[in-house]
Formats: sequence, structure tokens, C-alpha cells
Amino acid sequence: MVEIKGLEKFSPRDFPGLISATVFLGSCNFRCPYCHNAGLVLNPDDLPTYPMDYFMDFLDSRKDWLEGICVTGGEPLLRKDLGDFLSVLKHRGLSVKLDTNGSFPSKLEALIAKNLVDSIAMDVKAPLERYEEVTRTKVDKGKIKKSIDIIMRSGVNYMFRITAVPGLIDEKGMKDIGQMLEGAKVFQIQQFLPVNTLDPDFERVKPFKRDEIVELGRCVEEFFSEVRIEEA
Repeated sequence: MVEIKGLEKFSPRDFPGLISATVFLGSCNFRCPYCHNAGLVLNPDDLPTYPMDYFMDFLDSRKDWLEGICVTGGEPLLRKDLGDFLSVLKHRGLSVKLDTNGSFPSKLEALIAKNLVDSIAMDVKAPLERYEEVTRTKVDKGKIKKSIDIIMRSGVNYMFRITAVPGLIDEKGMKDIGQMLEGAKVFQIQQFLPVNTLDPDFERVKPFKRDEIVELGRCVEEFFSEVRIEEA
């Protein structure tokens, strides 16, 4: 079974519309410098693992009101036994939201086909031509595009989202992303937090002001049914 490296027992923002908790899984194939889960990405084995019995007891203690679990990371699709874990959650009548970076489309498609995912949030890192620069790793851009297509055709609830980091995204880049995702339902722009970043230099990067974030949202409104701004 998957190794749970973090558990937020009540996470009102992670699974909109449901009373939910969030599970954090370790490891990621990207190295985004602004990531604020540096420990999960770089040194997951150094973090304590929640015993599965503890997690099951937690679910039992909240079975009368907990409605959903958000599974995030790191990158959850790196875990070979993720499907087994999601099956356990679904068997308990819980809705599942999966956070992913979109680099494993075949695995994502398989989970959707098995009805193990009720909602998906895919983090879009940059326009495709800047993906390797922003993620600081080799990226199969075709897989990113395939995941986008799978998600938009899946029939499950979904959103695409980006963390707005000065120097890594601007209006032109946002419009390029908008064109790539054109026709998607929800696009969410998240504020960058310069805290515990994977690259310590990014702790000195000053986040966009709110009006600047709003303007980034305005420049892509034509591409989406809804553009959301998530505060830090």
C-alpha cells in the first residue's frame, strides 16, 4: 500500500464542495524551484510514514461526515500501488480527487477507466516550450498534451491550475497556456508562496500583487468557462 507522508485531517479548500481530508504522497519527477513541498519531493524517505492502520482508524472515526479525500504529493501517479489505495477509499464510499502534473497519461487514463477518480486537478507548469526550464527536468511534452486531452474528455470534474511565479509566467505565457487549454471548464491561478521552496533562492522572490494576479486571470478569460483566483 502507498506510503502516506502527510495527512491534513480537514482541508476545506482542496476538494471544493465536499467535506474532505488531504493525503500527501512522497516523490516527484519534476523539480519546480518554487515548490513548497521540498521535503516530499527531495527526501521523502526521511519523512515519517503514517501507518495504514492509523489512517484507516482516522477514516473510521469520521465515517459519518467525511465525504472525500484529496490525494496529492509530490506526484501520486509515481506510486505503483496507487490504484489499490484509491480502491480502498472508493470502497468506503469516499469521493476521490487526484492532483497530478500530467506526466503519466496512461496511468491516469487507467484510473479513470476503473472509476477510481471523481475529480482531477492538473498542475500546468508553463507554456509547453518552457516546461523543461520551469520543471528543471526532461519532459515528454506529448504526454502533457495527452493528459490534458484525457482529462477534458473524461467526464469527471476537473480543473487546470498554475502557480503564478514572477519570472516564470507573464501575460504572454498565460495566453499561450490558455490557447493550449482552450475550452476547459475551470482554470485556477494560485498565488506563489516563497516558503520552504525547493530552490532556496525562490524564498527571496516577491509574489505578484493581487491586482497583478487578477490581470493574469483577465487575459485568459476567453479560453475558459471559469477562471478562479486562489489566495495564498
